Amino acid sequence: MDLRETGDGPRHPWELARARFLIGQLRAHKVTATAHRVLDGGAGDAWFARQLLGALGPQARVTCWDAEYDAETAQRIEAAGDGRIACATALPAGPFDLVTLLDVAEHVEDDHTFVRRIVVDALRPAGWLLLTVPAWQGLYTSHDVFLRHHRRYSMDQGRALLTGAGLELVASGGLFHSLLAPRALQKLKESVTEVDPARHKPGITWSAGPRVTAAVRRALAVDNALSAAASAVGVSLPGLSFWALARKP
Repeated sequence: MDLRETGDGPRHPWELARARFLIGQLRAHKVTATAHRVLDGGAGDAWFARQLLGALGPQARVTCWDAEYDAETAQRIEAAGDGRIACATALPAGPFDLVTLLDVAEHVEDDHTFVRRIVVDALRPAGWLLLTVPAWQGLYTSHDVFLRHHRRYSMDQGRALLTGAGLELVASGGLFHSLLAPRALQKLKESVTEVDPARHKPGITWSAGPRVTAAVRRALAVDNALSAAASAVGVSLPGLSFWALARKP
């Protein structure tokens, strides 16, 4: 979670579904069996890092890298990591077996140089990089402005970000296909009604009741299954997010 979105309460079903899907892809490609040293770029409150550690071997360690960490935040994250999480505000020295950049590249003005530097300086040969970015510039809204996003990506742009850094694509595709329509409606609404990005409330925590929560989780599970099936047969279905798993030669 972006530190600008940190809030109290249960995690949003969207975030839970994304973590399950991505960790499932890492398992399917046997990355979790070999990743012992992991760098989570733009790690925010380190929630995903903790979920990932549960899928890795006991010897695995994660470095959470986020330029916005202060000493208090870093200390709290490391204390919750039971000795398996360290924090950094600058790119740590590699080599890492796995680098995750989950909704990070869109925050960086020169995204190609940013990813290339990580690949060269931090990722070991035959190491893996897992990327997600928000998809489709036409869906850029006030929420993107609030989160300080420079852009959203087409699938081709997402893949070019990785291949341009010297990586070989292993799997990729869209994610959250069912959320395209609601975001398109939001974009349409903003085209006729001015919205102040500063009015967005931080936090992507969840407050709906158990029935609504269960229904949303089931819907997102179906959505994720469609994403995985499409990627497995090489079909690129558009979604609200783009994801890719790539490997360094």
